[in-house]
Amino acid sequence: MFLRSALFKGLLGQAVGTVIGVAFVWMLRILFGAAPAFPFDAHREPALVGGAVIGAISFMVFAGVFDDWFKWTRGESTPDHHEPDKDKPGWWRYFNVDYDHKIIGVQYGVTSLIVLGAGGILALLFRIELAQQGITFLNNEVFDLLFIGTEWYQHTSAADLYNTFMSLHGMVMIASILLGVGAMSNYLVPLMIGANDMAFPRLNAFAYWVNVPGALLLLSSLFLGGFDTGWTGYPPLSVRAPIGVQMFLLGVYLVGLSSIFGAINVIVTTLRLRAPGMTMFKMPIFVWAAFATAIIQLTATQLIGLSFQLVMFQRLLGMGFFDGTVGGNPILFQHLFWFYSHPAVYVFILPGLGVISELLPVFTRKPLFGYKWIALSSLGIALVGFFVWAHHMFTSGMTSYLRLPFMYSTLLVAVPTGVKFFSWAGTLWRGKIHLDTPMLFVLGSIVIFLLGGVSGPPNGTVATDLHLHDTYWVVGHFHDTMFGGYIFPLFAAIYYWFPKMSGKRLNEFWGKVHFWVMFPAFLVMTLGQMYVGLHGMRRRIADYDLGPVVENVQFWITIAAFVIFSSILIFLVNAYFTAKRGEVVEGNVWNSRSPEWQIPNPAPLHNYSKQFAVIGEPYDYGHGDEYVNMNPAPSPAGD
Repeated sequence: MFLRSALFKGLLGQAVGTVIGVAFVWMLRILFGAAPAFPFDAHREPALVGGAVIGAISFMVFAGVFDDWFKWTRGESTPDHHEPDKDKPGWWRYFNVDYDHKIIGVQYGVTSLIVLGAGGILALLFRIELAQQGITFLNNEVFDLLFIGTEWYQHTSAADLYNTFMSLHGMVMIASILLGVGAMSNYLVPLMIGANDMAFPRLNAFAYWVNVPGALLLLSSLFLGGFDTGWTGYPPLSVRAPIGVQMFLLGVYLVGLSSIFGAINVIVTTLRLRAPGMTMFKMPIFVWAAFATAIIQLTATQLIGLSFQLVMFQRLLGMGFFDGTVGGNPILFQHLFWFYSHPAVYVFILPGLGVISELLPVFTRKPLFGYKWIALSSLGIALVGFFVWAHHMFTSGMTSYLRLPFMYSTLLVAVPTGVKFFSWAGTLWRGKIHLDTPMLFVLGSIVIFLLGGVSGPPNGTVATDLHLHDTYWVVGHFHDTMFGGYIFPLFAAIYYWFPKMSGKRLNEFWGKVHFWVMFPAFLVMTLGQMYVGLHGMRRRIADYDLGPVVENVQFWITIAAFVIFSSILIFLVNAYFTAKRGEVVEGNVWNSRSPEWQIPNPAPLHNYSKQFAVIGEPYDYGHGDEYVNMNPAPSPAGD
């Protein structure tokens, strides 16, 4: 049956389309006299890029993503909602094009975890290399057989292989996080605001499925020469890198396209499909976080797409956008790249901070302290985030007088972020705290994100950044921010909403084992990274000679990374056995006021059989008043 699924058809279509695209570009170049027919090397890069583009389009066509739109162009009517085929097993929907936001949310989430695993394995490979001084791991015969000895692989040293693993790890993890953000936004926003689906279901399906060829192209770069640019893809390195960098650029481009279309859906759904009585300041706080995130995605993602597109054009067409010898400017790339990529940090963490704010009142049984301030702080972070990008460029040769204003704007981000911390502390104060697994991950998130917050100002202050830039201090700070702002909240969200998705509750004992293995291991890893950074360890290097102390710390960082990986395996085993024979739960598992917990588990096909009305405040735990009336009298649509 899998061979008839949209996923298999799409993969087959991508393979066929890639071959056709390569042949088409090859013949086109021969006809125009761009190069002789043979050898093929003269056509390799343009042909492979053309094949990759046509292959990605073919994936979408073969998978059936455009079917409804094709019918519309022929004048055929299509239903707004496609009912599932009752003759097919339940898993069938997850491998096919489906317009239900809940199915799409799960598709995003599972794909995110798969991509996260791939990025984690890459990290473990280069962490083994860093555990000891000298090149000790990446020069063995296994890697010679897999990569260096193949026709397509251009690297000649273990250091180059390290650079590829490290660079690909960074961007694969970012793609995974974007997919995870899509999972949370797609699954939760309609349920939380009383909608039965997203505003544009077909666009929603397109936004998910375009990620699949994008992720495959990103990973294929490893087998087409790799790239040694770091995850940022700075020219001139990206202009001179092997062909693998083109797959990297195209893969990120497609994932960014998904991000833009997904943002449109979240914004329109939030503004237009709220339940009657749900004003903006009565929305669940996670919806505010998703809304602010979508604003950043919609307005900034084009910049990374543009910067990568210009590098592709420079390589393929000889356009010298970033070539200083013909009037280009490599610093221009950094401005374009970071104008997206720093606000993108808030794309990664704002949904996670929304999860923290959403779960704290449930597990403290108290109203959320400063609800309106938290809601507006998400918009404040989104706004200020557009004015801080150049703090990544203090050491890049940027005009020196720009350093001070960007330093001040960077420090200003601490204000709306601090609002959240004060609110969380106020919510926790004298609350009746229940330490279930979701709450453990929430508390772990707060601690780790606080470490990321206090280690951030030295990077944003010019005097200290000149010393810390490109050291492992920055690596430690960034991992604190990502784990505290996304990874730990993601697991909190999974443990909390898993009953809503599946009707079964993840095992509490193994959930707590997962947390208590992961949390201390992460602290060892990130504090160790900052420690070696202060002792002169540069990032993005395969070898170092900094003495036995740094080597010992690097060894323990590597051990900690493997422990973190093992904790995620515990989670996966827990999820598998729960799905097979876990505890079935009904009703409001966590005694939450949120609308999604007022309907059965798992959520019905059409979320709400009849429209509810909002009659109270979302987080007034302990006050006794209802938030929603699930059986309202007929009333006009909300504001």
